[in-house]
Amino acid sequence: MSTTDTTAGPTDVAKGFALPEPKFDDQGRSIEPKYIHHVNFPTTNIDRTVEWYTKVFGLKRVMPKSNTRVVLMTKGRFDLHFTPVEEMDRMAPYHFAMEVEDWDGFLGHLDSLGIRHTRPVERPENQSKFCYIHDPDHTMIELVFHGKRPA
Repeated sequence: MSTTDTTAGPTDVAKGFALPEPKFDDQGRSIEPKYIHHVNFPTTNIDRTVEWYTKVFGLKRVMPKSNTRVVLMTKGRFDLHFTPVEEMDRMAPYHFAMEVEDWDGFLGHLDSLGIRHTRPVERPENQSKFCYIHDPDHTMIELVFHGKRPA
């Protein structure tokens, strides 16, 4: 059995919402991922990408210890990586979602930065809301808010 610390990382996503217990095989080994560590996206301009993700989401750049071209950014609970490319060569609609704690506050933050978003959609069945924004390389980002998570 592994001696890896299985208590590290996020345990509570929101008040009253606990992540399920991990599953183990008959030998006591974990048989499923713990959580997503990072996602990697292409970028055509490293400096612009770092500036945008810093001001919009408060991510901080981490300088890699190895010689790599990949830009590492973190929020502490998750990481985003960006690989420099000469031009974007992909099909839409790739996207990822960011959960926000204060819906109106975050949309106000976007307004103050001049970042446009789609019309927010509300889901009364689970008291959630979502809309979309785009980063400077046109990566679609879904903004999600859950007013009340199910118990």
